[in-house]
Amino acid sequence: MSTRDRFFRSLVAGLFAGVFCVDAALAQDAGCTFKPVAGTSRQILKCRQGIAIIVEGGARFTLVDRDRNGNADAVRLRRKALLLDAPAGSVPGGFAVVTPQAIAATRGTKWAVDVGQGKTSVFVLRGRVAVNRPASSAGVVLSPGEGVDVEAGTGPLTVKRWPAKRVSALLARFGQ
Repeated sequence: MSTRDRFFRSLVAGLFAGVFCVDAALAQDAGCTFKPVAGTSRQILKCRQGIAIIVEGGARFTLVDRDRNGNADAVRLRRKALLLDAPAGSVPGGFAVVTPQAIAATRGTKWAVDVGQGKTSVFVLRGRVAVNRPASSAGVVLSPGEGVDVEAGTGPLTVKRWPAKRVSALLARFGQ
């Protein structure tokens, strides 16, 4: 395992350790503002530290401020999809998306997380994203063009290069 892979796996483990300890009231503002996308059901969430999140219409999520500094550093996603752009250095320690099936954590990247039909799908457009199940330290690190589908269970996660048709369908949900 490379040093980079060990870093991302330790990042995921560290992020998971603190995600559920946050007071919900403190996460409500988390330094972000919503802007509707005209003519669509999508919104763009802009955060002070430079993170941009395109929110699919009907998505159910909660912003999380784990270190209580007034800035979002994680999202709990329960339904639908988010497209995230977190510039390098925007969140010390990285930014995470926590779903019922997976934790996706990163630094300086652009990626999508989709929750539905008993699984979480993660796809990377830029950078690298570490993905694992909440109850496991074993996971994978995705590079651009790669994705993983995470279902409940304990089996190994399989990284795949997603076909253009699947990528286009996902990005179309965000007007991309």
